[in-house]
Amino acid sequence: MSEMFKGFFGSKPNKSPRITGGAYTVDEQDAVQALKGFPQSSVGAPMPVIFASEQSLFVVFYLELRDPNWDGKSVKVVSLDTNDEPIAVVRFKRASTHYFGPPNDEAFGGHPLAARGLKPYGAFEVLSSSWIRALERMNSVHPYHKPEHFANRRHFILTFHDTIFECVANEYSIEQPSGSLRSILPEIIASL
Repeated sequence: MSEMFKGFFGSKPNKSPRITGGAYTVDEQDAVQALKGFPQSSVGAPMPVIFASEQSLFVVFYLELRDPNWDGKSVKVVSLDTNDEPIAVVRFKRASTHYFGPPNDEAFGGHPLAARGLKPYGAFEVLSSSWIRALERMNSVHPYHKPEHFANRRHFILTFHDTIFECVANEYSIEQPSGSLRSILPEIIASL
């Protein structure tokens, strides 16, 4: 491995156990906390869609809708055009980086934060995030680097059925519009 990336990817010797995977290396400081009041994504087909620019970051997905009369025998198939499912639009403000991909719910134990309380089908924040600390170290070569610019950064994780989404941002807001995922996309694109 190149000398330039040793500190960033956590390959320097360390007395504490480190768990690697994804964009960062987890150490003893990372702590996972569930986000309170975050709407529950669909556990069957949330169909998350990501929209990102250098200024804006949105995650749009279907929410869990439990039918009290469901007999457990039928399956409802949804698509981007399904109109009768509740939707969440999560806007991350001052987002600096994001990841969208594996593991899915069946390989979830492979995520480096699974042993710290990260679970499928939820919304979380990583306190004392290794990812944020790695980003700050990477930026430290900048001639005008200021560590305090990273003080308000937060590491968020949304876990879905087939993927997870992680980002570093300052904050988030949630809206729950009506319509289909496809019908709200033009408005989101316009706000990028």
